[in-house]
Amino acid sequence: MSVPHGFSFLAQMPENFLTIILLFILGVILFAVLVFLFAFGKLWLQALSSGCHVKVLDFVGMYLRRVSPRVIIDTLVMATKAGIPVDIDKLQAHVLARGNVRTLVQALVAASRARMNLTFERGAAIDLAGRDVLDAVRTSVNPKVIDCPNPQRGQATMDGVSKNGIQLRTRARVTVRTNLDRLVGGATEETVVARVGQGIVAAIGMAEDHKEVLANPSRLSKLVLSEGLDAGTSFEIVSIDIADINVGENIGAKLLTDQAEAQKRQAQAEAEAQRARAVARGQEMEALQRENRAKVILAEAEIPKAIAEAFRQGNLGIMDYYNLQNIKADTHMRNRIVASRDETREEP
Repeated sequence: MSVPHGFSFLAQMPENFLTIILLFILGVILFAVLVFLFAFGKLWLQALSSGCHVKVLDFVGMYLRRVSPRVIIDTLVMATKAGIPVDIDKLQAHVLARGNVRTLVQALVAASRARMNLTFERGAAIDLAGRDVLDAVRTSVNPKVIDCPNPQRGQATMDGVSKNGIQLRTRARVTVRTNLDRLVGGATEETVVARVGQGIVAAIGMAEDHKEVLANPSRLSKLVLSEGLDAGTSFEIVSIDIADINVGENIGAKLLTDQAEAQKRQAQAEAEAQRARAVARGQEMEALQRENRAKVILAEAEIPKAIAEAFRQGNLGIMDYYNLQNIKADTHMRNRIVASRDETREEP
């Protein structure tokens, strides 16, 4: 057999050496096939029998990217059998993004059975946002009931006060379904509970009499539903039902009592202040009386000096002095008589 001019060096090699090279190549290929069958043969046959055409290079790529082939093949088979076309590359990308691909595909299958418009991209966005996409689909199909207020937070009732001052304690149950269009970026369940509680308390406060609310509890539900409390949230409120309503305390009377008590204390404080001012004024008057008394005593002490001076200057005679003493004695006697009569009248 003639050998081409460019491969003339092959003619110089012994024939057994070429045979060895061919056998080596065949052995390497056979070994690679055996390794592939041993590592991925079962998964490859599972995908092939389920109508999923997965390339050998896809298995190699999953191995190199450290993506679990079992998870990818299982979810791919699940989606294919449900009639949902899913690209294997998107599944791997979602796994690499730390998403839960198994839950995502289950949500897609549930949405497809419920005839909901949920694409792979939207479901992946919901899952990567930290929301449970499968629970969202289930809640959208089968609405759930939320207790308002949440008893796990230690609050048993929502308390509102009507215009007549009577407190009403209520419990409500809110039926909601998930709005998939607002699930990413929408407010959570706690916001719905807070808004419903705020609306019920406001509706009770608008009632003129608490008996109106007791006679027609559905009035609260209608008023709260009309306010559109689900705006900006991940849920759509289906209904609000008043589960329980009880009469609490008379807040109006309690406030009036507290106000009267405060006014009483204020009046007592003012009376005490007036008494203190009166005591202080009395003490001032007593001090002023003592001062005036001292002035009188000082003035009386000048009288003998004035009389002596009058004698020396001849302005006062001896008879004038005796007449003055008689007048003083007469005045003293009259004062004694009047004092004795007053004491007689005071005796029983």
